[in-house]
Amino acid sequence: MSEAATHSATAPVTHPELLASLDPLLREWLPRQRWFAGKGRPVTGFSLVSATELLPSDGPLGLLHLLVRAHQPLTAAPGALSHPSDCYQLLIGVREALPPRLAPALIGHLEDGPLAGRTVYEALHDTRPADVLLEALRTRANPGDLRFERASGQEIGSDLVPRLVTSEQSNSSIVYGDTFILKLLRRIVPGTNPDLELPLALAREGCARVPAPTAWIAAELGGETYTLGVLQPFVRGASDGWELALSELAKGVDFGVEARALGRATAEVHLALARALPTVTLGHAQMKPLVDGMTQRLEAAAQAVPALRPYAPGLHTAFEALAGLAAEGRAWTAQRVHGDLHLGQCLRSPSGEWSLIDFEGEPSKPLAERRMPHPPVRDIAGMLRSFDYAAHTHRPQIPGWADTCRAAYCAGYAEAAGLDPRTDPVLLRAYETDKAVYEVLYEARHRPDWLPVPLAAVRRLATDATTP
Repeated sequence: MSEAATHSATAPVTHPELLASLDPLLREWLPRQRWFAGKGRPVTGFSLVSATELLPSDGPLGLLHLLVRAHQPLTAAPGALSHPSDCYQLLIGVREALPPRLAPALIGHLEDGPLAGRTVYEALHDTRPADVLLEALRTRANPGDLRFERASGQEIGSDLVPRLVTSEQSNSSIVYGDTFILKLLRRIVPGTNPDLELPLALAREGCARVPAPTAWIAAELGGETYTLGVLQPFVRGASDGWELALSELAKGVDFGVEARALGRATAEVHLALARALPTVTLGHAQMKPLVDGMTQRLEAAAQAVPALRPYAPGLHTAFEALAGLAAEGRAWTAQRVHGDLHLGQCLRSPSGEWSLIDFEGEPSKPLAERRMPHPPVRDIAGMLRSFDYAAHTHRPQIPGWADTCRAAYCAGYAEAAGLDPRTDPVLLRAYETDKAVYEVLYEARHRPDWLPVPLAAVRRLATDATTP
């Protein structure tokens, strides 16, 4: 990191022509990345938010950290005006030429600008740049606009071999040995990301169900703090909840015991979040905008997906029933929640303990919305829908598998929380309906073959006015 500090004043990264030379390469490369959020709309240009040289670009291996804002039209319509859009975190390696092992990481060859004649590539595929990030966290480095922070009392060893996780979609992660995992956020917004904020709060409460952050990367720009990445302990030998459920399904093994344990884990996290952060009461005035939002999402989805329209009147009753309870004086407690809970956000350790991960929420939603308090049933509804999805992946379907998991999960939740979510069927039905409507719209746009999965739930929810 000392190299970066001594080169910062005269390095090519500060040259105004750097972004202009990268522009044509990034226009081709960025939309192909799985984590790029603006698919379907052309990239018309970029503006530079921040640039930091982590390894000198005039050496055999350079490393640039860039925050760039992509310019895209608001719609894909011809002639639509371009606007500054999402800001992305890029780690760009610079070499004379790429060795064959890095060929898949190629961004392109620069023909002009301060790095003319050099080759640029996605640096996270390369072990040396990955080592630089871990070393910066270990030493609490502060190059340029970047701040590499480490939790008090936490130590980071050296000589941990990095490997890039290739399965992610919204972000990028590097595993160091079997000790740490560094999650690098790709879409960057001002403010503390919940994926750092909530695990830190849970760590203060001593909640062992969520890996405590060891270190993190932030940027200070224009008086705002941006969360760029979080380093957490790697749960060695853990099984992803989604993959484990599918495996048990394939073997015809009952998943109820695991679902019950997962329910207890979810409740423990909710209880710890309620202790760590403020809770609020949702009365009639507070529930009205929440129910209105559910109703508007249903109406928009029904307009976009014709298959949903026959069920819209029945689905409306779920939201009307919730509004009716609020109007009668019923109130609910809201708190910070996971926000995007499903089987894929859960890890089961070899000892059988469940952990919850990825507290970022739904990345497509504004940060302020992701940080809003909700009734805990929002997370529960997401998990119930996840059991339904898992059941529908198996052929032939196993009758009752999802129902058994859903019941066991709620029972496990009640064991730890002292309250069974099924005792508030109106609230649970409304949140599960809202989630299913979201799924219908998502599948219709991105995975039409999966559309029957949420539509099956929609049929049930549209006709079931009493039990979720």
